Amino acid sequence: MDFSGTWKVYSEDNLEGFLKVVGKNVFIFKGLVRSNMRAPPFPIFVLCIQGAPEMVIKMRKNIKPVVVIEQNGTDFTYTTKTPIYTKVHSFSLGKESEMTAADGRRFKCTVREENGKLIAETEKFTSVREIQGDDMVETITAGPETFISRSKRV
Repeated sequence: MDFSGTWKVYSEDNLEGFLKVVGKNVFIFKGLVRSNMRAPPFPIFVLCIQGAPEMVIKMRKNIKPVVVIEQNGTDFTYTTKTPIYTKVHSFSLGKESEMTAADGRRFKCTVREENGKLIAETEKFTSVREIQGDDMVETITAGPETFISRSKRV
């Protein structure tokens, strides 16, 4: 399967249940702050590392990421872009790679191809990404919860 391209998420199923099970999430809030009215504004970045409270879940529901996948044979670069953050992962099929979770923790993972699907498994989750017609579908299972994200090429 050729996963290369720019994909826009248009549908997400069970995001709320998934975020509650995942437990720790990081959301980066960017903004400008002034120390006083005469001082020039300076950028701040606030990291919120906690379980997924209702406000964070509501905010995340309104964000539909853009995913850019570059595939060169068995080598992949996967970039997720939102108004809040950009995250890049590079990996080669069948080789262990280090990746960074949303909360900043690094973990090792091996992605494999099976029947045209990209499958990644860790102790905490299993991710299956596949092309279904014109859609890219990612199904992530963590504990008892399954999250499904659907994207279209743009």
